Amino acid sequence: MSSFSVYKGILHRTVPNAFYRLLCAYDAPPVEFARAWGEFFALLCDRGYSGNLSRCLSETALFDENAFSKAAAAGKADQLAAPVKKAVKRDIEIIQQIGSLTPEHLLDGYRRLDELGCVAETLPQWEAGAPIDELTGDAEACMEKMAAYYRGHGCGMYARYRAFIWRDGGIEPVVYPDPIRLKSLKGYEAARKTVIDNTLALLNGLSANNCLLYGDRGTGKSSTVKAILNEYAPQGLRMVEMPKDQLCDFPKLVERIAALPLRFIIFIDDLSFTQQDDTYAALKAVLEGGLAAQPENALIYATSNRRHLVRECFSDRDGDEIHRGDTIQESLSLSDRFGLSVNFSVPDKTRYLDIVHALAEERGLEVSGSQLDTGAEQWALARGGRSPRCAKQYIAMVESRLKQGLPL
Repeated sequence: MSSFSVYKGILHRTVPNAFYRLLCAYDAPPVEFARAWGEFFALLCDRGYSGNLSRCLSETALFDENAFSKAAAAGKADQLAAPVKKAVKRDIEIIQQIGSLTPEHLLDGYRRLDELGCVAETLPQWEAGAPIDELTGDAEACMEKMAAYYRGHGCGMYARYRAFIWRDGGIEPVVYPDPIRLKSLKGYEAARKTVIDNTLALLNGLSANNCLLYGDRGTGKSSTVKAILNEYAPQGLRMVEMPKDQLCDFPKLVERIAALPLRFIIFIDDLSFTQQDDTYAALKAVLEGGLAAQPENALIYATSNRRHLVRECFSDRDGDEIHRGDTIQESLSLSDRFGLSVNFSVPDKTRYLDIVHALAEERGLEVSGSQLDTGAEQWALARGGRSPRCAKQYIAMVESRLKQGLPL
């Protein structure tokens, strides 16, 4: 493991590093050896791999970012020099070998086993298991399978995760993204299809537009964007959420993703501005006219409760500015820079109840239609209006009470 070259980054991962420390404890006193054993096994259990060490180690290799994985992700693995390819094959063989090590192998190799005594019999055991498919077989075949994986899924954290957030000048993965799926969203089929078609155009390398999803609160704008990510992540779609107050960092984000073989949605949620907002000009430059061009592999999807994004007041029309009309038009021009604007308006009573019934049917709730209608209307009245969010909350309450045997 010390001689890893291309896949050297594996040693920085938690479980491989603990295993490496255990192997390094071969000459250590029994207390240190037993401690290293326990720390390694605890981490292996924590990751859920006590029954398959080999899979744990090989998955770590699958998500490693290195010279080979980056070249393969860009479709340039064949252009790597022969020594690099030879080193890759060697590292693959080492990963396969260490993944096959059993507790018996390690105990047999421990040089102070006699001093360890009866403790050796009580040490927790793991199973070697089998590696992932990409690392099953001879090194040459494995290298080709790994290259194919990187071409389709990217490398490093972009292969492991699908959702990210821009924070403190860098891209950080979202370990537990919202799992919502398109099939769980009811209503607004036409509006949602418009956004889906635009996303598919991006994935297929066709011309596509930045998209503004606007409308009333609770109508599913943000849920639509997140569900699209979950639906098309296997096809190479990734998402980076960018807080509105960090839009000035857009050129830095562009540098990070422009050369990647994946397609990105840059997600700006709940977007709105005041007249004095400093980030207003930053977003205008991002959408059109800035020196840092928007990369071809990315689109901006923004959601807002405002069609024109900028809060307007009648007092804005007063004052002594000579060309006040030009200023007002300039304030309203931002939304026009989104090539696609999709409206999610509050549903009427019929559409609202249709959503309620669709959600109840999806969850298999046995409730009469009239009872659902009455309860849903009362629920909406108490919360100030109808919306898909309101319908989802009502159905969650109904399901909970039914499972507890309580009256609705």
